[in-house]
Amino acid sequence: MEPIKVIVIGAGDRGRTYTNIMKSHPDKFKVVGVAEPIVSRRESVKEIHDIPEENCYVTWEHILDRPKFADVAIISTMDQLHFEPAMKALELGYDLLLEKPVSPSPEECGMIYKQAEKYGRKIMVCHVLRYTPYFMQLKKIIDDGLLGNVVSINHTEAVGNVHQSHSFVRGNWGNSGRASFMLLQKCCHDIDILQWLVGKKCDKIQSFGSLSYFREENAPDGAPERCLEGCPEYDTCPYNSVKLYYDDKKNGWFRWASTQMVNPTDEDVMNALKTTQYGKCIFKCDNDVVDHQTVNMEFEDKSTVLLTMCAFTKGGRYSDIMGTKGMLHCEMGAESGKQFRFYDFVTKEFRYLDAEIAVTGDSITSGHGGGDTGTVDALYKYLTGELGKDDVSEIGISCYNHMLVFAAEDSRVQGRIIEPKDYVEKYMK
Repeated sequence: MEPIKVIVIGAGDRGRTYTNIMKSHPDKFKVVGVAEPIVSRRESVKEIHDIPEENCYVTWEHILDRPKFADVAIISTMDQLHFEPAMKALELGYDLLLEKPVSPSPEECGMIYKQAEKYGRKIMVCHVLRYTPYFMQLKKIIDDGLLGNVVSINHTEAVGNVHQSHSFVRGNWGNSGRASFMLLQKCCHDIDILQWLVGKKCDKIQSFGSLSYFREENAPDGAPERCLEGCPEYDTCPYNSVKLYYDDKKNGWFRWASTQMVNPTDEDVMNALKTTQYGKCIFKCDNDVVDHQTVNMEFEDKSTVLLTMCAFTKGGRYSDIMGTKGMLHCEMGAESGKQFRFYDFVTKEFRYLDAEIAVTGDSITSGHGGGDTGTVDALYKYLTGELGKDDVSEIGISCYNHMLVFAAEDSRVQGRIIEPKDYVEKYMK
């Protein structure tokens, strides 16, 4: 069988991650085209995959202005630039690997779903946590009935204070006008996972949260606009941009992310700290997304879920799953063999459940605990028919879970309990 031909639209962190994994499986995938406006990123992908010059483009419009020349398009542009390339690629006959969120608007999510139905194309959305050994094992534990019936889940998305500062204050996703609201960006992962674990439809949803700390009124007295300009808290501030991006020479990811360059020099990093938001005081950026939020969900079987998303943590994900036969404490970043601690109601004893897991957990620089590789593997199996749409995060179930996120955010803003079915009826039917 010939390898599946792939084009990538948006060669930032996510696009390069998926295509680099594909490079390791030449019998399954071949990347044959790229669209990326930043020269160093485009040239890097071109070189790694030996892409002909005529298949390298600056914009998505250019690469999709020609007849279809691959099987799959990876769409890994910024959130607000998913809709148009997705719609055009589907019209041309491409299947899609679509970065999450599908779109910042429920209308566009529904339109992409309907477009895939119209043209008979497959879309797999990058809910990468589904494909981690950790969550696959957790799903198996629940489905095998060890816990009995699941009655309630408490799940924490511990964003991490540095991750929040980089991505959701200074970075691309700090302002909802540039990207989307925080719950959609960071927790459509988690709501997708929680609905998948429960395996039922959500009847009611409610949310609370705000931007409480990363605000100008919390800046230290005398703090300048930029960390380089003589901040009185220079030595003690955990968000000192010079320490995060410049002094730590071993952390190539932060240097790459702050400059948007593949191999930045010290001069490149320093220039970014002088001219971009990555060098600004953490309390003086244009961020407006929340730094903490909770979501309460009631499902059709009356089980309940509480999702807590908070910046002020070390980082990671952990859950307590309460069933009629026992309780399971789950910690994604724990050491091997200690991710799942089960309390048995019959024996009244604790025990750790054996599991094949990724020891890295989930951090700002990790591969999502093995989920990135698992996503690419699942994509291949989905496209070749080894997996069906019920086995992957295909566009239908992803859009449904996006509707839960939109409903939750409206609940937070409007201060009321919402029934997600109204969103499904309005945008997906």
